[in-house]
Amino acid sequence: MSNQSTKPLPGEIQQPPPPPPTTTTTMSAATPSPPLLLPITTTTTTAAAKTKKLTLIPLIFLIYFEVAGGPYGEEPAVQAAGPLLAILGFLIFPFIWSIPEALITAELSTAFPGNGGFVIWADKAFGPFFGSLMGTLKFLSGVINIAAFPALCIDYLKRIFPIFASGLPRNLAIITFTLVFSFLNYTGLAIVGYFAVGLGVVSLAPFLIMSAIAIPQIHPRRWISLGQKGVKKDWTLFFNTLFWNLNFWDNVSTMAGEVDKPHKTFPLALLCAVILTCLGYIIPLVAVTGAVLVDQNDWETGFMADAAKMISGSWLKFWIEIGAVLSAIGLFEAQLSSSAYQLLGMADLAFLPRFFALRSKWFNTPWVGIVLSTAIALGVSYMSYTDIVASANFLYSLGMLLEFASFLWLRRKFPAMKRPYKVPLGLPALVVMCLVPAVFLVVIMAIATKTVYLVSGLMTAAGIGWYFFIKLCKSRGWFTFKRVDDDEEDL
Repeated sequence: MSNQSTKPLPGEIQQPPPPPPTTTTTMSAATPSPPLLLPITTTTTTAAAKTKKLTLIPLIFLIYFEVAGGPYGEEPAVQAAGPLLAILGFLIFPFIWSIPEALITAELSTAFPGNGGFVIWADKAFGPFFGSLMGTLKFLSGVINIAAFPALCIDYLKRIFPIFASGLPRNLAIITFTLVFSFLNYTGLAIVGYFAVGLGVVSLAPFLIMSAIAIPQIHPRRWISLGQKGVKKDWTLFFNTLFWNLNFWDNVSTMAGEVDKPHKTFPLALLCAVILTCLGYIIPLVAVTGAVLVDQNDWETGFMADAAKMISGSWLKFWIEIGAVLSAIGLFEAQLSSSAYQLLGMADLAFLPRFFALRSKWFNTPWVGIVLSTAIALGVSYMSYTDIVASANFLYSLGMLLEFASFLWLRRKFPAMKRPYKVPLGLPALVVMCLVPAVFLVVIMAIATKTVYLVSGLMTAAGIGWYFFIKLCKSRGWFTFKRVDDDEEDL
């Protein structure tokens, strides 16, 4: 869950004039030629006007929790391939995956600052079918991913309270976690953002302390180990661990309509989050692999807490275990927010019935999206942790291939469109930038298990069927659909 970048992001920011008030328009195709008309998919209401917008610091930590939440979960990379390849993976992978994804998100989120995010991008590039399919793939991958965090939280809690190890107490704990923190999400995105800041500080602090204490105990030769003799490399586990820990940078795009001055705030927040995430992964990994010598098979999820005990004592182990619980809460909150606001954005684009855009009278949050996302997450929580991660990765990979294609096609289709932030590369270089991570996405899908193929295939087919079902609903007038764009603002 990390990403690094050089510093091109804030350099080209320009603040456009504020958009005029939103109006409701009928269904229409994307503007065929430049100048492109920018869709702002947030409706203007009295409640919305009073709601606090996300500012820079809360947005940084929301992005951080969309992607990482701390070094929790990086341990299987060492178990799968040994210290050297794990370190190289977390050093190199951000450059070939995380930074390109963050750059694409910065450009398109500032060009199309609406709550539909990547759904808007695919719709503008290829039309409503691909916009709808993008929404389905990303939403399902998001809510499947959400289901992993209550289980991950309870896995750490059971180290302190063994009663949660299995059976009814574990199941009740997962359900309670999901419902309680879904309600926190309901109270407002600004509250969730500041809550994420606190969670981030508390959950990262013990790793920084552990890394500092470990310095005198480090033996650099341990960093170059390719693993124990006789331990077979598990490339499926290795690549899935890297991918799961370093993806979802574009999820924050679905909340672009809730960000204060998105044209300035988004690129800077993404840059800071990339740096924070990368350092949060690599520093503890280098410290622990250099200071602790254990059986390679011990490097399973949660081992960082055991390593803290070896390096410093039980007190730090306890802090890391509590930090893991807090991190799981932050991950849950950030990704539930993205999923809920994505549904709101899809309703504003008329890909979903209008009632999906309903907001709470008290908190102005998309309560329908929150309820539906929570229900689906509870429904798939019975799956094993490994299958949850692999299924989310597969669906996300399909969505990302479509996202890369949308980004490139929008550059070609609308070359003169104003972009408050623009990746400083020409189209041929952008093709290369997208091609490398696209190859990795194909690898991730190729190494999936039969269960993942089955689950992902059924969900993709359901997404295609959903598009035609929605078309039928529109033609028969079964539900109300309204496309909400801003007045045509010439960029």
